[in-house]
Amino acid sequence: MFRKRSYASATTSLVAPGTRVSGDVNFTGTLHVCGSIEGSISVSDGCEGMVVLSAEGTVTGTISVPVVAIDGHVVGDIHATERLELAAQARIEGDVYYRSLEMAAGAQVNGRMVHCEETPKRLSGPQTEPPLSRDLETGAAALK
Repeated sequence: MFRKRSYASATTSLVAPGTRVSGDVNFTGTLHVCGSIEGSISVSDGCEGMVVLSAEGTVTGTISVPVVAIDGHVVGDIHATERLELAAQARIEGDVYYRSLEMAAGAQVNGRMVHCEETPKRLSGPQTEPPLSRDLETGAAALK
């Protein structure tokens, strides 16, 4: 199910089974969690990143990463700015914000699921309608 995005120049970090991390984790590349993290997970500003949470992994805290693949348990919000993949054993207790979502049968989300669009492009100038003028005799409105 997980289609890993390649980060050719990036590194992979592992939180091994039986390992417990207390505190926030900031990384680049790929973070594979098979143990437990109690704290927020995020990528360095402007960097790409991917979090893979295996079936035995748990996270208690907010996850803010472009690509997130979950098959374990998360207590906290998830902000996947590019893609979120929820495998069959995924258990989420919190709100989920995503741009693209793949969810397998059996995955559970106890919270809101919010689709986030791309940031809208700014218009080149103010978009105003031309003023209306009224014909004094008929009362009809016309564009100037």
